[in-house]
Amino acid sequence: MKTITNIAWVYYVEEELAQKLDDNKVGKWMYFFNDRAFAERICREAVETGVVVEAKHSNAEEGVCCFYLNCDDMDAHKRVITFFLENRLIKRTKAGKLHNISFKLDKQTYSGEYGDRFHSEIKLINFVNLETGEWIGDIR
Repeated sequence: MKTITNIAWVYYVEEELAQKLDDNKVGKWMYFFNDRAFAERICREAVETGVVVEAKHSNAEEGVCCFYLNCDDMDAHKRVITFFLENRLIKRTKAGKLHNISFKLDKQTYSGEYGDRFHSEIKLINFVNLETGEWIGDIR
């Protein structure tokens, strides 16, 4: 695994495998953090254990972690969501339901889709029951 740092980001990349990310399909599941040491640990762990081939986090005390995969790789979605659930990276509502987080394609980021302009076709609810956290459909 290679670590690359610049003023904005710290990347963790399994270089040979990251070449399989398709520019037309690549996107990320995101986790927003306020503990840089935790962000470093989870990004590094995700790549080292093969959850993803590339992850990054903001090069700041607070920011976002991004876990990259191709949007049509259902096994990769399962690995990332499982990792998120096991590490409690998905916040819960006051009622105890999981927040319905979204997968974001890089091309959406590049075209400036943020906030109300961002709409995702791939959401957590496509994979798990938000109330129980159990897998739905044949993804399991």
